[in-house]
Amino acid sequence: MSKVNNKTMKYNKQQWKPGTLIYPLPAVLISCGETEEEYNMLTVAWVGTICTNPAMCYISVRPERHSYDIIKRTKSFVINLTNEDMARATDWCGVRSGKYYNKFQEMHLTPQKAQKVSAPIILESPLSIECEVIEIKELGSHHMFIANVVNVQADDRYIDPATDEFRLSDAKLIAYSHGHYYKLGEEIGKFGWSVRKNKKK
Repeated sequence: MSKVNNKTMKYNKQQWKPGTLIYPLPAVLISCGETEEEYNMLTVAWVGTICTNPAMCYISVRPERHSYDIIKRTKSFVINLTNEDMARATDWCGVRSGKYYNKFQEMHLTPQKAQKVSAPIILESPLSIECEVIEIKELGSHHMFIANVVNVQADDRYIDPATDEFRLSDAKLIAYSHGHYYKLGEEIGKFGWSVRKNKKK
């Protein structure tokens, strides 16, 4: 039992079978390929941070996806964050296969050669994270590509010229939650705000 606003509320929990219900997640476009002819994008929500130092990320991909073999062979990919302007492309690239479509052309997005890896970045993305695969874990329905982050490219439209701060919050990022895409809401706090002491006037 917990008291909220002086009213006693009762919480009831249903028991479900095990499932991957950690939401919301970033909705990212993964770009891959060594040549312009094989450049491809796929939408991935099974993505995350593994380590800060060294910087490491992962993506999990079904082996039947067209991009799976490309990433496995080239050992590189780019995690491209997506925003409201890229929402349709993000969904479309998740349900169409690069085996049958040139996704960059279909979605009017621009591949650009990355700085450190063979895979291209998506020029329209507010942030592109270049990754080199160091291990592949075959887990079941998905295989996990564990990678070192070797470079990050940030769109200077979101860099405050006065403070040099990268304001990713201005990029209008989108998130994925249980089959749906959402805009991000307003900021409710900053890291450490819960323990920060108020400054004396």
